[in-house]
Formats: sequence, structure tokens, C-alpha cells
Amino acid sequence: MRFQIETQMQFPMARVMMGQGETALIQRGAMIYRTPGVELAARLNASGQGFGKFVKAVARSAVSGESAFITEVTCQAPSGELAIAPTYPGTIVQLDVGATQYRLNDGAFLAMDSSVAYTMERQSAGRAVFGGQGGLFVMTTNGQGALLVNAFGSITEIPLVGAQGFVIDNGHVVAWDRNLDYRIELQSGFFGSIGTGEGVVNTFSGTGKVLVQTLNLDTFAKSLTPFLPAQRS
Repeated sequence: MRFQIETQMQFPMARVMMGQGETALIQRGAMIYRTPGVELAARLNASGQGFGKFVKAVARSAVSGESAFITEVTCQAPSGELAIAPTYPGTIVQLDVGATQYRLNDGAFLAMDSSVAYTMERQSAGRAVFGGQGGLFVMTTNGQGALLVNAFGSITEIPLVGAQGFVIDNGHVVAWDRNLDYRIELQSGFFGSIGTGEGVVNTFSGTGKVLVQTLNLDTFAKSLTPFLPAQRS
């Protein structure tokens, strides 16, 4: 299996080239097209078995806003192709999982091959209290293989070496090295956050890399509010 990211277009998409019997996981609703023999099936986005797995997936979806399901793709033909794209315009980047493992912010996951596994990790109370992006749960990888992440706008990589208290707006964080220590908090406390308009930030320490996006989806959505029709009671 291999991923081919098409960048010679205004909004990128990715092609998943598959051999018979190969499987991949993709973001729910990401498919553009598929060739004959490529089949899609819904899978609960949680660990465990039976009814307990269902409860965990639904509960996580309720508090994080992420879907309770993830889509599993299987190729039953000698070869097959699937095209996928993110929900919002921006950038797609392939990450190599293995020597480096990653944590992903909400909405960053696009696809991974079957040799990459993941868990949905619940945050500590201090990290979870603010909810939203990177709130109660984050996707954490393990295994080895290829992972596609998507960003709103352009994406850049920030290398950290022995960092202490490197602050990034939470809405701009896409993914980060699992070796990094981090905490999620309000910028300059509650009143400082109101005054600066910065809101929730991630503070990183240690050595590793952080991928950030140039646009903040939440801020962009709020900027459209003045142009939307007023709701009538």
C-alpha cells in the first residue's frame, strides 16, 4: 500500500493505492471515489470489545465532538484505489510512524495504513477541562507505517530541542511527538485570555517536533458570524 498526495491543485487530495487483502483506516466521510473491489465498513472508534467498546465510542464522541466511528477500507481486488480529502481546505502531510510516535489534535487524522495502530487517550482533568480541540481525548499512535494528517491552511514543522514552556495556540496544533511533555491551559489565566483573545494554548517541553497549521478553524468560524442571517425565535 502507498499514499500519493496530489498537491498540484488548489485543494489537495490523497490517493490510496492498495493491493489485494490490504486494509487502511480513513476519516469518516473522507472518500471521493473508489475503484471496484475496494470496500468500506464502519468501525467503532474505541478500544475494547462488545458493548463496552460501543459505550466508550459514543461517550467519547459526546464530549469531544469527534465521530464515534472510523472507516475501514479493504481491497478485495488484485489492486484498487481510493481517493480521499479532508473536510476543510488546507494541506495534507504524510508522517512516518515508527521511530517517532505522534499525538493528534481533534480533526487532524485523515488516514493510516493497517500496520499503524492507535489508542484514544483520555486527558487528565487539568488538560480536559477546556474541551474543544485536543480536549478530553487525543489520538495516540503506535506501530509502524504511514499516517496522513490534514491541516486548515498551510502546515509547518517546529523542531524543539530541550524546550521549556514553548507555547502554541491550541487551535493551531495539528500533531506532536509523543515524547514531548505538554499541558493545555488558558493563555495568561481567565482574564488574560479574555483580554488577549488567545484562549486555550498548548505548552510543550522536551525534545521532539510539533506540526502547526497557519489557520485556526474555530477563529475562522467565529469571524463569519457577523455575515450569517440572524436567528429568529
